[in-house]
Amino acid sequence: MTIFAQSEIWFLLLVAGGTGLGYCLARLKDRGARADLDVRIRDRLKNAEAEAQNILREARLSADEEGLKLRRETEESFTVRRNELEQAERQRGEREAMLNSQMEGMVERERSLAGQQSRLLQKETELQERKQQLKELIAERREQLAKIAQLSQDEARTQLLQEVETAARKDANDLSRHLMEEAKTKTEQAAKRILAIAVQRYASEYTFETTTATISLSGDEIKGRIIGREGRNIRAFEAATGVTVLIDDTPGAVVLSGFDPVRREIAREAMSRLIADGRIHPTRIEEVVEKVTEEIDETIAKTGEEAVFQAGVPPLNEEITRQLGRLKFRQSFSQNVLAHSVEVAHLCGLMAAEMGLDAAVAKRTGLLHDIGKTLNHELEGSHALIGADFLKRHGESDAVVNGVASHHDEVEHVGLFGILVSAADAISAARPGARSETMSTYLKRLENLEEIGAAFEGVDKCYAIQAGRELRVMVSPDAIDDEEAAALARKICRRIEDQLQYPGQIRVTVVRERRVVEFAK
Repeated sequence: MTIFAQSEIWFLLLVAGGTGLGYCLARLKDRGARADLDVRIRDRLKNAEAEAQNILREARLSADEEGLKLRRETEESFTVRRNELEQAERQRGEREAMLNSQMEGMVERERSLAGQQSRLLQKETELQERKQQLKELIAERREQLAKIAQLSQDEARTQLLQEVETAARKDANDLSRHLMEEAKTKTEQAAKRILAIAVQRYASEYTFETTTATISLSGDEIKGRIIGREGRNIRAFEAATGVTVLIDDTPGAVVLSGFDPVRREIAREAMSRLIADGRIHPTRIEEVVEKVTEEIDETIAKTGEEAVFQAGVPPLNEEITRQLGRLKFRQSFSQNVLAHSVEVAHLCGLMAAEMGLDAAVAKRTGLLHDIGKTLNHELEGSHALIGADFLKRHGESDAVVNGVASHHDEVEHVGLFGILVSAADAISAARPGARSETMSTYLKRLENLEEIGAAFEGVDKCYAIQAGRELRVMVSPDAIDDEEAAALARKICRRIEDQLQYPGQIRVTVVRERRVVEFAK
């Protein structure tokens, strides 16, 4: 073996020894790092456990605080609820007491009416007895007249009958006036109480509408664009809306005229949009009118739903609600029909509650009583009958249908709802400022009143005063006595009721007086 070979062997041995020594040193270093890592892990675990204990302790404290807070809130909520229940119980007790008092009042009124009826029967019996006495007196007077006056039987009969007729008429007038005054006092007190409660608990505003709508213009140059070349734009607009467009010398305004309020509203909105847009030609007019018509239909449906909600009535049939919404665009003597219907519904409900009737049915009937006014241009007949037929076809109850049909006395009343609607309708129309009338109609009504009063025999002068709310009748004292004056007032009232139509009531006052005038010279 050569020296070179030995050197290689020693080199290899040294390399192997260095490698083993490096491996051993690396293992020792790795063990030390692991030991340090274990120490750090144990320290971190201890710190984590301590932090967890602190977090758990804080969470428990927070939970305890939240529990106490929730308990306090729960106790406060229970206290508030207990107070509300106690208040509701007191209110229920008060309502029961009020209902009991009302029932006692009704029982007392029934007793009073029963007593009144018995007194009437007694008076009727007395009247029959008086008639029998009169017959006996007639026979007795015949004999006396025949003996004393030496008159013929026919003459004596005529004279006696005149005397008896005068006495009987006086007695009958006295009895009739007494009974009428007594019955009127009782019934007027009850009716005034019910009506006063209903009217005082409800009040609404009124809006006045006309058959025209005015559109304001920023300048008169837009009028030419509205008219169009050879009038084609205005003709297209009138054909699409069914409303007449009036363009005259009035500065800064265009007038839309039409009797259909829905079409007039569509035309007003469409014209406003066309003026704001500036593009006015037949095609654009048709597009805008069609879009506005769809929006107005949606508005009608929404308005009907709002009216149902305002009246406090359960949801109605969709078609009934839509027709009800159309009443917003109609008016009767300048009174908005939809607002009038809502008011009548409230008044009917209030009066029905006072009378112990079903307030829900009364409200429903009052709200729908004029719904035929949206249909009467399509069908023949009165709006009450048309509306009743429409409601019947859409599933309304018989009570509601009869109440609508009979509120103008065109059919027989079945129940009291038609009478309630008629009374509420008259109250709503008679409110000051609710309705307006032209001067010619007003003067004609006053003339008719005076003509009716002057048509009776014995009337000297007749005056309609208080805007037609009172008729003052002056009679001749030689032709009519006090008893006949009372009968004349009733006759005039009946003739007014039969021949005239008027809101509210008319007071008839018959004045009989004798004046003696002398002059000192």
